[in-house]
Amino acid sequence: MDRNSTIGLVLIGLIITVFSVMNQPSEAELKAAQQKEATVAQKKAVKKKNAVAPIPANQATATTKIAAKGSISKIENDKLLIELNSKGGIVSAVYLKNYKSYKDFDAKKDAALCLFKEGDAYNQLILSSTRGKLFTKNYLFELVSKTANSAVFEAKFAQGTIRQSYKLNEGHDLDYTVEILDNKGFILDNTLLNWKADLRKTERLFSEQRRVSTICYEQTENGLDYLSETASEAKKAEEDIKWVAFKQSYFSSILKPEQAFQANGTKFYIQNFKEGHPQAWTHLKGYSANLALNFQDNKAKFNWFFGPNDFEVLKSYDSGYDDILNFGWGLFRWINLYAVQPIFNLLVDNGMAVGWAILVLTLIIKTILMPVQWKMFVSSVKMRILKPEVDALTAKYPKQEDAMKKQMEMMALYRESGASPLAGCLPMLLQMPILLAVFRFFPAAFELRQKGFLWAEDLSSFDSILDFSFHIPFYGDHISLFTLLMAGTTLAYTYMNSGNMQTPQQPGMPDMRVIMYIFPFMMIFFFNNYSAGLSYYYFISTLLSILMMVAIKRFFVDEEKLKVKMAERKANSAANPKAKKKSRFQEKLEEMQRQQQEMLKNRKK
Repeated sequence: MDRNSTIGLVLIGLIITVFSVMNQPSEAELKAAQQKEATVAQKKAVKKKNAVAPIPANQATATTKIAAKGSISKIENDKLLIELNSKGGIVSAVYLKNYKSYKDFDAKKDAALCLFKEGDAYNQLILSSTRGKLFTKNYLFELVSKTANSAVFEAKFAQGTIRQSYKLNEGHDLDYTVEILDNKGFILDNTLLNWKADLRKTERLFSEQRRVSTICYEQTENGLDYLSETASEAKKAEEDIKWVAFKQSYFSSILKPEQAFQANGTKFYIQNFKEGHPQAWTHLKGYSANLALNFQDNKAKFNWFFGPNDFEVLKSYDSGYDDILNFGWGLFRWINLYAVQPIFNLLVDNGMAVGWAILVLTLIIKTILMPVQWKMFVSSVKMRILKPEVDALTAKYPKQEDAMKKQMEMMALYRESGASPLAGCLPMLLQMPILLAVFRFFPAAFELRQKGFLWAEDLSSFDSILDFSFHIPFYGDHISLFTLLMAGTTLAYTYMNSGNMQTPQQPGMPDMRVIMYIFPFMMIFFFNNYSAGLSYYYFISTLLSILMMVAIKRFFVDEEKLKVKMAERKANSAANPKAKKKSRFQEKLEEMQRQQQEMLKNRKK
């Protein structure tokens, strides 16, 4: 492996390292988040002090009272079980029947997955009138109609009657309608829907689930935006909002209005639960949104989605819900959406087990990249053949002022021999987008969740073969076998190419061989807590690269014949010097050398 190829591999390693730690908050970010939370709390206190007082119960209604506790009603379909509380007429709990939390999955319990339960969430209306503001979550609503999949709540106030209707459709959809009947004093233009939920832990690795959890929202003009995934943050809407999603790693709650939420008054807030918080080890984060409603004929309609972050499911809504999936940005996202995801879904949808689907996907990708692998290997062989002559040129021009001459002679050597130092580097750079795309794809792929393969019980989490009773800094409290296999194959691949690596010819230059041997050991620490499916893919991919290299070397590329061919080309070039065609790069080098020689002559004068 020539120097440029080695540098390319190091760059890949550095980029993967950055990707693995880029979302981890620094001390400065944590302090900034704490300061921001303190500022937000202070502003809220001032706003509360200056706000219009809420309507007292005796002035608000003749029949509706502030309730200490309400009654629970349940509605359900084949996928959802939803609990509604008459106190506020709210959605108080949501259960997904076809899924389990990791805790229940590990214990082999048949229990529905809980997104949030009683006390974790509410959806209250904040209505304005000449008598003040009314917050509905504390008032008792009457259940006036109930079926297996629908419920209607009403509360009568002096300003009018508030009706909240819920109806479960097929799948993961809940229709929600707010009506104001006999409006005698409510100012509907200022009405807010205050939706708050503290989503619960559902996955094995809490830190990873929390790291990718946030609020996402679709703007009418500028598309998707989201709050910080690593720090507490508050944002005001800058334009009308099509929908808002309370997102975690594998499940989301998405609220879409029939008429877009108005920008004026719409705000979002995400809260991190720090150590010492009563919900620090049971809940992911605190989600909150104040949504400015757009009433039509005293009515506002919404659709709630409570379900999995499954690409096919989200895509079926044709509303851009699939944008919340963290498949990377730019080119990496396109590769995942239009190449990796379709192939993987095709394999899984045809009944193939997820573990085998990853293997077949890897085979397909490596087959497509076979010409690139071939080009890299041939270039590597050519550079190895030329290595003695390159070393001789380095010894011939040891001084720094002769660097230009050495570079020119090397370029001439490469051209005459039909070799190129970039021929090994560029193919590697072509593979890098795919390498980084799958780094985002597998941790976000819902298909891996709670799917076992070999010793891994859940490919979406780490595959522990040994758990410790203590935590090792930067490593964890367990050993992941797929991570060890991935690091082992990477080390073997490095060893196979170590003969092509150039030793540093000048003092102070780093030895690339040492760096390349350190990289596999670094991977053990970086990937120990990542998705087993990701480590498995990299392990298979590197193993196939080794097998392809061995096959190409043994059956397709004869190094001795290539050496003779290069020597003949070099001899023909020397015999016909007029036939030599200089590249633009060489012409520029010669011009730079000429200018350098003139400068040296002028200095001597």
